[in-house]
Amino acid sequence: MARRVLIVDDDEPMRDMLRTRLGRREFDVAAAESCEAAIEQLGAARFDVVVTDIQMRGGSGIELCEWLSANRPDVPAIVITAFGSLDAAIAAIRAGAHDFLPKPFELEELVFRLERALRHRRLLEEVKRLRETLGDAADEELLGESAPMGKLRALVGRVAASDAPVLVTGETGVGKELVARAIHRRGAHPEGPFVAVNCAALPEALLESELFGHAKGAFTDARAARVGLFVQANGGTLFLDEISELSPSLQPKLLRALQERCVRPIGGTEEVPFAARIIAATNRDLEAAVEAGQFREDLFFRLDVLPIVVPPLRARGNDVLLLAQHFARMYAERAGGKPLGLSRAAAEKLCDYPWPGNVRELQNAIERAAALADHDHLLAEDLPERIRSHRRNDAVIATDDPATLVPLEVVEQRYVARVLEATAGNKTLAARILGVDRKTLYRKLEPSGE
Repeated sequence: MARRVLIVDDDEPMRDMLRTRLGRREFDVAAAESCEAAIEQLGAARFDVVVTDIQMRGGSGIELCEWLSANRPDVPAIVITAFGSLDAAIAAIRAGAHDFLPKPFELEELVFRLERALRHRRLLEEVKRLRETLGDAADEELLGESAPMGKLRALVGRVAASDAPVLVTGETGVGKELVARAIHRRGAHPEGPFVAVNCAALPEALLESELFGHAKGAFTDARAARVGLFVQANGGTLFLDEISELSPSLQPKLLRALQERCVRPIGGTEEVPFAARIIAATNRDLEAAVEAGQFREDLFFRLDVLPIVVPPLRARGNDVLLLAQHFARMYAERAGGKPLGLSRAAAEKLCDYPWPGNVRELQNAIERAAALADHDHLLAEDLPERIRSHRRNDAVIATDDPATLVPLEVVEQRYVARVLEATAGNKTLAARILGVDRKTLYRKLEPSGE
C-alpha cells in the first residue's frame, strides 16, 4: 500500500515543515490549507491517512473528521490538538478520528501514529477483501454440522443484533475468540475495529495502561499520551480474553468503565468516552470464582448479560472428522500438495479420543500428521502417540457378563466424572446437567470412607 498522507493546517510553515520532514521518511505527502480544500483533494485523489489541525480558518478539523466518517470511513484521521485540550480530543474521537496527538510533539511520535493508522487501514482493506472473496465461506470459524454447533450459530446470530456485553465461556482451545469475531462480523458495525487483549498475558500495571491509556508524564516512560484499547475499539468490538485473570484492583475500574461508558487515562484528569461493544471470555467457572471471593459479583453480572457457552469438541460428534478434513486440506494446500483424506483407522482414532485440548489440539495433531504423511490419506500411525494409544472409557460398561458389571454407586461416580470432564470442571453447569444443586454435587465428589 502507498503511504499517501494529506496534511491539513492553515499554518503554512507547519504544512511545509511536515511535508518536507515526512517526505524524508518515505511518505507521499500533500497539503491543504483548509477543511474545504482538503475535501476537494480527498474527492479527487486517493489518500491513506489524514493529519489535521483542529483550529483552522474556514472550518475545523472536527468537521473534517465528520465528513471523513460519513464519506470516506476507510481513511483514518489523526487530529493535532493544543496541549492539554482534552475536550477537543474527545470531540474528535466522537467525530470519528482514529487518533489524536497533542502539541508540541516530536516527529517520531507523529511517524509512529501514522504507521499505526496505516496498519489499521491495511487491516480494514484485508477484511473487506476476504469478505468479498470468501462470501459465505467466512463462517468457517464456526464450522460444524452437529446440533451443538447449530445452536451456537443461531445464538451468535441473535446475540450479534444487540450491543449488550457478551460473556463467552468454554474450555481452552474451543475457539472463544473465533466466536467473538463471528459476533463482531455479524453485528451492526462489522467494518469497525476488532481489538483483542489477553488479560492474563500482561502485568497489572501494563494492562491498566493498555486498557485505559495514559497521559503524557503519567509515569517515567510516558513521553507522550497514549489512547487506551477501550477508545481504540471505538465503532467496533473490544475482546477481553481470560477475564477471570483480571486482578482485584482492576476489576472495579473495569466495572466503572462498563457502567459509565468512559475511561480515565492514567495520570489524566478528564474522562474519555468510548463507543465499543464488550465481549469477555474465560475458561474458568466465574460463578465459582465469585463464590470464592476471587471475582466481583457485580462485575460478573455486568459481563454476563448475554452468555454463550462454546461446546467442547468431544460433545460435537462427527464434527471432529469435518474439522480434521478441513485442516488436512488446508495444510496440504499450504505445502503445495494434493488434498489429503482420512483413512478409516485414523477416523476411528480421532472419534475415540476425548480432545482435552479441543479444536486447537486437533489442528496441531492434523498439522503434524500432514507433515509426516507420504500418501494421499492420513493414516492412524501418522497421528500423535497419545491419540493412537487412547482407549475409550465409557461411563456404563456394555456387557452381559454379570462378573464384569459394577455397582450403581460406581456407575454414578463415573457419570459424574464424565459430566465434569465434558464441562471442563464447571461445577455450576455440571450440577445443572445432573439435576442436582451444587452442595449435592460436592457431596458426591467427596471420597467415600472405609
